[in-house]
Amino acid sequence: MDDKKTKKTAGALDVRNIIGTLIGVYGVILVVLGIFSDSRAAKTGDVNANLYAGLGLLVVAAAFLIWARLRPLVVPEDVEAEMDEPPGQTNTPPGTPQH
Repeated sequence: MDDKKTKKTAGALDVRNIIGTLIGVYGVILVVLGIFSDSRAAKTGDVNANLYAGLGLLVVAAAFLIWARLRPLVVPEDVEAEMDEPPGQTNTPPGTPQH
């Protein structure tokens, strides 16, 4: 077998990926609305608020996704051992506090 221990990461279930994706979807929707919808310039002082808000959301989404890519969450190996035990069965005597 392979002697190298592989690090397991949270991957797609990392909350930063989920948040970045959702913010990115909203950003794309606002950018598209800012480009193709009728302008409400009188209400926003001649500023295309949808476009600028969408671009800001896309920048934030990119920051979240880059952060998750550069610094992935590493799942500790002892978590798997704890997950393999059936619920309610531990090796500690009754009355001993569990951490």
